[in-house]
Amino acid sequence: MRKQILAALEKDSKLDVKDLAAMLGLEETDVVNEIAAMEEEGIICGYYTLIDWDKVTEDKVTALIEVKVTPQRGMGFDSIAERIYNYDEVHALYLISGDFDFMVILEGKTMKDVALFVSSKLSPLDSILSTATHFVLKKYKDQGTILEQKSKDERMLVTL
Repeated sequence: MRKQILAALEKDSKLDVKDLAAMLGLEETDVVNEIAAMEEEGIICGYYTLIDWDKVTEDKVTALIEVKVTPQRGMGFDSIAERIYNYDEVHALYLISGDFDFMVILEGKTMKDVALFVSSKLSPLDSILSTATHFVLKKYKDQGTILEQKSKDERMLVTL
């Protein structure tokens, strides 16, 4: 039951509990109780709205910053991660495999804002060895949602 509820909410967090219960063939009270329990347990961590900022007048720049660090003795990566994710500019932070240790996803108004964050806040941290910044030029799909659907040519096909 949990996996079904989670899968449905992940696709559409605005689903009404009554509709969700009907979709899954469950009692409404069972769904309400299960969602409340999963929120309490930290399984459901929040609800978000996915916005295509390219279609809004406000400019935003998204950057993916790879970070190589020296883990701290006895604490590993967790204390470094905490210092990084506490910055308001940081949208997401992941511990990754490969040549770098962290992937920081950052949103700023301009590329200069992102560069300033990297040079004045991120790079000076004692454990940071190196960074590599990549800017998102265009988003096609985000959080499982295709952002820009191809327009269909609705003209009638005529052959001779």
